[in-house]
Amino acid sequence: MDENNLIIFIIEVLGTIAFAISGIRLAAAKSFDWFGAYIIGLVTAIGGGTLRDVLLGIEVFWMQSWMYLAVTFISLVTVIVFRKVLVKGMRTLFLFDAIGLALFVVIGIEKTFMAGYPAWVAIVMGIITGSFGGITRDILINEVPLFFRKEVYATACLAGGLIYWLMSFIPIWSPILSQVSCAATVIGLRVAAVHYHWSFPILKVDPRDLPEE
Repeated sequence: MDENNLIIFIIEVLGTIAFAISGIRLAAAKSFDWFGAYIIGLVTAIGGGTLRDVLLGIEVFWMQSWMYLAVTFISLVTVIVFRKVLVKGMRTLFLFDAIGLALFVVIGIEKTFMAGYPAWVAIVMGIITGSFGGITRDILINEVPLFFRKEVYATACLAGGLIYWLMSFIPIWSPILSQVSCAATVIGLRVAAVHYHWSFPILKVDPRDLPEE
């Protein structure tokens, strides 16, 4: 495994841990059993990457190694052992979700470039990789997906992708710095949006304007 693939693998494992813990933690809050929580964590961790790989026409990442299933299991054990710390309050969920989001946006962009696609496709795939697992998780636990709420979520992924793309035009800027800049942008925007209550306007329709059935 060359250095670039090793870096991608490490980021992917770290992102899997972060997203798996966020999914398992949310499943615990919904009183799922251990197996159900594991499935929610796994779906959260691999959902976006699976869709990305299918769309890119490359081998689905988690089907090439048992590592991702094992990492999700370790995440489940971590939540069980430290449940009082990890399940209490929304800050824990937000923290792991933001980290997983940022890391998977980076992975989505990197793998798309490696597959030979242009920057705009890489940015879209970064958004899909970062968000689709969370969308699937929220649907399975009967919540409105965070992606579709007024919070700054997909926009943070988009901004991170644009930063990555812009950094590529700087000759002395290394790929690692581009990755760090992208991840920092995503996390920074998510933290700032929650702290300062940034949001987009809600699309509202007056019920009186709807056609009668």
